[in-house]
Amino acid sequence: MTFVYDLRNLHTLRLMATARRSRWAPGLSAQEEPYDPLDRDRHSLGHMPVLSPKLRAGRVSMPRRIEDVARFYRALRRLEEGVGGARRLSQCDGRTGWPERGVYFFFQNGEVRADSGDGPRVVRVGTHALISGSGASLWGRLRGHRGDAETGGGNHRGSIFRLLIGAALAARDPHVGIDTWGRGSSAPRAVRDREATLERLVSNEIGEMPMLWLRVDDPPGPDSMRGYVERNAIALLGNHDRGIVDPPSEGWLGRNCPRERVHRSGLWNQRHVDEEYDPEFLPKFEEMVGDP
Repeated sequence: MTFVYDLRNLHTLRLMATARRSRWAPGLSAQEEPYDPLDRDRHSLGHMPVLSPKLRAGRVSMPRRIEDVARFYRALRRLEEGVGGARRLSQCDGRTGWPERGVYFFFQNGEVRADSGDGPRVVRVGTHALISGSGASLWGRLRGHRGDAETGGGNHRGSIFRLLIGAALAARDPHVGIDTWGRGSSAPRAVRDREATLERLVSNEIGEMPMLWLRVDDPPGPDSMRGYVERNAIALLGNHDRGIVDPPSEGWLGRNCPRERVHRSGLWNQRHVDEEYDPEFLPKFEEMVGDP
């Protein structure tokens, strides 16, 4: 059975391990919303030292966010059914069948949801063609993340996803690190040759991550619906400077990433992790996913 924790309910909180209560409580008081007397199962907490006074007064957005995250994953489940299952980039090419434009969602082996339900948790959300007139395609973006299928190499200077994964791998194992990683928008052949081993490790890591994609074929531009979905999905799922929902595992590679926004958000993303999501996002997302 999966419990959805209601942080205004003393009995529910007692179901949580002490370590989890202590981890969640400090960041919750900053995320407030008016108490809704019509919300189900709301009870007075009384005296509870582990929680802030604001929580004892019944002002916290955590239960609603957990419900919203669970709702998001229910939509992803329908998306998975609709596209015929998740794919791994190591097994894909341009002939696999992709929409021209869309939004992608990566998962990672060993990363599962702990609070919003069962199943894998999303570790990266991304899209492409957010500049007017861009000719970038969904597969082109995914191919850049995957790297060269023949050599196993890649270009982390053209993929922030690759850059972040490589930085985390190097931090975890300094023997594979190289001081030119992430420097500049281009590099001479000699530098790229020295980076080749780490590029191959990055390709191996990303190539084995299951991923889903949502067709959103609107025109390129900063106001595209693809950008809206990316921005709000990241804002919903990210744990940066807020109460933690579906925390990363202790062994998650991202915990080694030197980019603070990655290891604090639990996502291989840097942009939008500290933003609030639009309350109208989920109905719009569900409409785009549709029925399988």
